[in-house]
Amino acid sequence: MNRRQFLRIVAGSALAAPVGGMIYGRVEAGWIDVTHHTIAVPRLPPPFIGTTVALLTDPHHGPFNSLSFIQSIVERTNALRPDLIALGGDYIQGSPRHYITSGIAALGALRAPLGVYAVPGNHDHLFGHIGAVRRALREGGITDLTNAGHWIERDGHRLRIGGVDDLWHGKPNLDAALGDTADEEVCLLLCHNPDYAEKLIDRRVGLMLSGHMHGGQIVLPGLGYHCLPSRYGVKYLQGLVQAPCTQVFVSRGLGTVGLPVRIRCRPEINLLTLAGSPES
Repeated sequence: MNRRQFLRIVAGSALAAPVGGMIYGRVEAGWIDVTHHTIAVPRLPPPFIGTTVALLTDPHHGPFNSLSFIQSIVERTNALRPDLIALGGDYIQGSPRHYITSGIAALGALRAPLGVYAVPGNHDHLFGHIGAVRRALREGGITDLTNAGHWIERDGHRLRIGGVDDLWHGKPNLDAALGDTADEEVCLLLCHNPDYAEKLIDRRVGLMLSGHMHGGQIVLPGLGYHCLPSRYGVKYLQGLVQAPCTQVFVSRGLGTVGLPVRIRCRPEINLLTLAGSPES
């Protein structure tokens, strides 16, 4: 092998590595994982023990997260037959409004006996689209919990499902989400950005459900994470996290943002089973 041949092989290898990485990253971005978790919720009323909640966040319908991708998520979620479905925001990616109507209309096919509930994320506020996003949620039969709450009643007991606006671009109002929740009762709170838990001091919130972090989305061996949109580093990266006053479950989410790839960080549908705790 002469010098010219050697350099040609080296150059080809250097080019093949990133191209191969991008191809793999696009494949992983569509490789949905269904994860199962049991979470103890303080003061959870006995009739709600065993309730299943499907958490879906960050579908980012847009040029790289297709309508067929959203529809496949809906089909897989409905097949799990959850009792309740929680949508954690960032439904769109980019400025064209048709991503709002088509993507959220697809999410409107989600079905759960205790209802489908949603809050917006930071991307839903961009380009002045938040009004259209909230309108599309309502038209899709999805309960909009932006600074609002809803009581679910069963066998003489009730469970609060509340939600707040996005931390970065909205105006979260926890009092409106909690409503008339008593000290001995519990609220499951939807909030797109898990950083909000650092400000939360109301113990009526027994569990917060969030997304936003994408689990890092691109996790490179030896280099760590491509981007973490949080003031608290990896604390709220993914999974169940103990915040100062409550616990937070953070989903890796479904879509991609920025680079349209995922590496060592599959998109996920979370099926959460609510359990009682010693405080119940």
